[in-house]
Amino acid sequence: MTCLHSEMSELFGKSVTLPELLSPAGGLKALEAAIEGGADAVYIGGTSFNARMNAENFNAENIEYAVNLAHRYCVKIYQTINTLVFDRELKDFLKSAEKSAQAGVDAFIVADLGAAAMLHKYLPEIPLHASTQLSAHNSAAGGILQKLGFSRMVPARELSYENIKSIVHNNPLEIEIFIHGALCVSHSGQCLFSSV
Repeated sequence: MTCLHSEMSELFGKSVTLPELLSPAGGLKALEAAIEGGADAVYIGGTSFNARMNAENFNAENIEYAVNLAHRYCVKIYQTINTLVFDRELKDFLKSAEKSAQAGVDAFIVADLGAAAMLHKYLPEIPLHASTQLSAHNSAAGGILQKLGFSRMVPARELSYENIKSIVHNNPLEIEIFIHGALCVSHSGQCLFSSV
């Protein structure tokens, strides 16, 4: 099976760069809908170290199934590990991340710089995406994040078009932009502020 990007390149006889359509999936039905709807990638949360712990999420077995299903359709799986990790949680954090890496996730979406450093050290083959909860909102942050091992950043959702354009053109990282979904009422990515 070939992927849509490959088919587009063959159709036009040259390499075509299309934006990645990334969709959230809280459970298997949402994952299937995202794949059927044409997503290039899907982000999911596990049962721990995930900012959406009160929502439906994937356990270790479901993550493996999700990865296998998505990859069958040339869809990538990014796992959110986007909470702050305490020292006492590091062993469980790394064990959980290692299981997901073995299952074949394509990247981790991370909010904690210490946790990112641990992932970069112990699982260097897995790309790191800087979560919007990491609060990187300008192109200068991209240079710092690149040095820390990140390949992508997700800036604040409330940025203006001009700000986004500047970040995209003056940044060494891939940029992921939210175009739909819940907006925080306080400061993007700082969900606890919004909940207050």
